[in-house]
Amino acid sequence: MGRRPPPAPPREPEKNYITTAGHRRLTEELDFLRAKKRPEVVNALSDAAAEGDRSENAEYIYRKRQLRQIDARLRFLAKRIDVAVVVDPREQRRRDRVFFGSTVTVEDDRGKKAVYRIVGVDEIDGAAGDISWRSPTGRALLGKQPGDTVTVKWHAGERELTIVDIDIQGAPS
Repeated sequence: MGRRPPPAPPREPEKNYITTAGHRRLTEELDFLRAKKRPEVVNALSDAAAEGDRSENAEYIYRKRQLRQIDARLRFLAKRIDVAVVVDPREQRRRDRVFFGSTVTVEDDRGKKAVYRIVGVDEIDGAAGDISWRSPTGRALLGKQPGDTVTVKWHAGERELTIVDIDIQGAPS
């Protein structure tokens, strides 16, 4: 048999760019789960376990599952916060170009306007117009200035977007 190649070195975790408000939300959720929700579930699990036969105890089974979900979310949040790079859009010097945290008004080739805010992957909210800097639209817009037109791959083909305005005021702190 041939020799196996040496294992690849561990990859650096990729940076998790996030706005100040997004970082605060993740931290608040982590604190809430750790300080309030998890202890409540542990107490409920303890009470359910005291009721006897655990194999047929629906409350016990439910609380065990709930505790596993909370623990998984705590691990996820801790990892995301560990690699977070907080970017405050208000500290951006070049405001004449689209930057992380800015709010961008664009117009498509049909004249329809849309407003997007460029945020981190943990802050995406399509209904609010918050798009990731890693999305095709976010990547295409970053670094551009008003009047520039970009071509973006969309689910239904390609679209041209022209940057109408860049706003820092729409970025919450």
